[in-house]
Amino acid sequence: MTRKHTRFEKARVIGARSLQISMGAPPLIELSKKFMDPVDIAMSEYDLGVIPISVIREE
Repeated sequence: MTRKHTRFEKARVIGARSLQISMGAPPLIELSKKFMDPVDIAMSEYDLGVIPISVIREE
């Protein structure tokens, strides 16, 4: 069962992925001229669902 991420989980995933990109990790999407900022790239990857980061909740 897949749940929607909370805004805090989304921010954490995008922040972690943008840090990876800024440190030299290859982007998982095709880039165009408009994507120059690591945060924008990470947000696009998140929207497409290609970020290989899992969120584990303890309930």
